[in-house]
Amino acid sequence: MNNSDKGGNQFEWKTGSAYDSLWHSFADFFVEIVKVVIISLAIIIPIRYFLIQPFYVKGASMEPNFHDHEYLIINEIGYRLEQPSRGDVVVFRYPKDPSQYFIKRIIGLPGEKVKIKDNKVYIYNEKYPGGIALNEEVYLPEDTQTTYFGKSEFDLGTDEYFVMGDNREASLDSRRFGPVPRRLIIGDTWVRGWPFDKITVFGKPQYNL
Repeated sequence: MNNSDKGGNQFEWKTGSAYDSLWHSFADFFVEIVKVVIISLAIIIPIRYFLIQPFYVKGASMEPNFHDHEYLIINEIGYRLEQPSRGDVVVFRYPKDPSQYFIKRIIGLPGEKVKIKDNKVYIYNEKYPGGIALNEEVYLPEDTQTTYFGKSEFDLGTDEYFVMGDNREASLDSRRFGPVPRRLIIGDTWVRGWPFDKITVFGKPQYNL
């Protein structure tokens, strides 16, 4: 009887030990998962909100270079280190309704005068006080017509940028709502991530200025 009891106790002890071991393994695994999640969030959240940001193109205002429903990665950290430059394709808050986000190309820089005439854009600044026609052939089709809407000249303040869509005849831009203050510019287009067959890392166009 005593031997039988001892055998039963041994069996129960072994079963309990296996159960405890399994439970500890599960607990360790759960703790590791929590650690990974916390570390991932600690990395991803700052990147998402302070360094880069996803953006979906809506509409045809940037065709033929950017199309509806394309997925872009916007570089925010760059503009914390330097100012926007001519040719940058930027995402900004719409001046008339900051809850909306627009994507356009920077054409005029702070302190410059932008004038539209003869279907071209002219830039007036310290280097070219008499004005110079901006050569945009690197990203615009040859037959592009740049017209104005009511006002053809814009004097930019010390923190204002003149932006336009590449699809000049179908773009709501600075020709209609005026210059964009620096504080409303979120960042410039860095990568096109979708569709996969059009993945692109964008550079800056070269101008004749």
